[in-house]
Amino acid sequence: MLQQVLIFIIFLCPIVFFHELGHFLFARLFGVRVEVFSIGFGKKLFTKKIGDTEYALSLIPLGGYVKMFGDDPFSEDKIAEEDKKYAFTQKGKWARFWIVFGGPLANFIMAFFIFYGLFQFGEKVPEVSFGVLRTESVYHQQGLRTGDVLRSINGKDFLNISDLSGLTGDIQSIGVERNGRLKKLDVSLNLKSFITDLFSAPSFLRLPVVVNTQSEKFLVMLKGKSELISLDLLSEREGQLNLEIFKTENKGSKEVPDFKPIGAAVGSIVTINSGRDSFFNTLASSGYYPIDMMIDSLVLGSPADKAGLKKNAILTGVNGEPLFHFERIRKTVQKLGESKKDQPISVEYILNGEAASLALTPNERTVGEKKIYTVGIYSAGTFQGSKYYNRPPMGIGESLVRGWDRTIDSIAKTFGGFFRLFSSDFSMKNIGGPIAIGKVAAHSFSISLSYFFSLMALISVNLGVINLFPIPVLDGGHIVFIIFELINRGPLSRRKLEIAQQVGFSLIFVLIFVALFNDIARMF
Repeated sequence: MLQQVLIFIIFLCPIVFFHELGHFLFARLFGVRVEVFSIGFGKKLFTKKIGDTEYALSLIPLGGYVKMFGDDPFSEDKIAEEDKKYAFTQKGKWARFWIVFGGPLANFIMAFFIFYGLFQFGEKVPEVSFGVLRTESVYHQQGLRTGDVLRSINGKDFLNISDLSGLTGDIQSIGVERNGRLKKLDVSLNLKSFITDLFSAPSFLRLPVVVNTQSEKFLVMLKGKSELISLDLLSEREGQLNLEIFKTENKGSKEVPDFKPIGAAVGSIVTINSGRDSFFNTLASSGYYPIDMMIDSLVLGSPADKAGLKKNAILTGVNGEPLFHFERIRKTVQKLGESKKDQPISVEYILNGEAASLALTPNERTVGEKKIYTVGIYSAGTFQGSKYYNRPPMGIGESLVRGWDRTIDSIAKTFGGFFRLFSSDFSMKNIGGPIAIGKVAAHSFSISLSYFFSLMALISVNLGVINLFPIPVLDGGHIVFIIFELINRGPLSRRKLEIAQQVGFSLIFVLIFVALFNDIARMF
């Protein structure tokens, strides 16, 4: 826990420092006296005065502030005439704009230099791969296969999602890595649809973990091999497969599973694949089912709970159709719910070695303009963790261009994400606070320093964008006041400023409360 706190402080302090440094440098550039430069809020732990400025480290490391002389519009009349040239409020609109905008600008510049450095010196990035591709999908028909790792698009290297930002036009060729070998495919794909499908489709592959009719866990492995190959990849291998079954248990966690074979093989299976379903039918006929078909938990009061389904029940079919992937259950329930509203669905399952079935009527709820049908079941599925690739270093020129492109793309995507705050399909549960950021920072640090810095750059962009919100007390609110002054041809009245500040503090308080509430709720 202490380590995570230290990582969080190391992660956040540079972001806050550069934001406040942006305000400080522009203030000094335009002759504004800076009284306090603080990293953190609350009680000051360390102070040192240099010139007119007191530099401080404060107790709460969740932000910082630059206190400028004469920055309170309500105390302008208290400033001595000879000191007005040093006061923030006495400066022209253009000077005040740059002083206010300097903080977000510094965050964007910081992100650019981090991205540039990652391209210049190389970085460890998560691989972008395809999940399960159905034979009827357009991607499968054009030669792509389950588990393919993207390596190039239209002849350009593709090693990270950020590489999408420089693509234009349609996709004519895709380079993939399949079973350790590079393969080039000539395709004809719409770029926009491809990006949408890449982000929306689940890319995870299932670990080769199965359960028997008594809900005991086993590993499925190729005979004589020690490598764990995903069930989804095994199911697509053609020809005869000699499989061995080993007892196993999860020595890791739900988030980071660690399954290893225990002892000698307890069984063997020979299957001649003629398609994905034939592989899973062979497993089922031998008494083994993918672990994601086993119920981990149920939503209290849901259709599944009311009907009597239990934890560890193994789902085998819906309306007589065999099912071997939990994702297909979701799609089947959705499809049947749309076509037969209020009609019960027959669910087949095995519990404690006994086969049974029951009827469920899916719940209907509306998300945005779409109706979603659910039965309240959570899967016990275990999936392969992300794989990472060491991106080789690039030249200075290319690094500058790539760094600039990634910075602009990050700013655009961040603005787009925050605009969704005002859309009907956005949930306030998606807002995270310092605890959520701390967890993600600690996780990225455990992967690699390059991943840690990449996340730091993204959070720096987020901080810059958030501060540009047109909310009083934020930098964006001050910029709006300056614009209003131009329209009003003079400063706003004291009463308008008071109301604006009250509204601003209220909005910020609500956002902070929601973020902290969500952080705490995720812990339980």
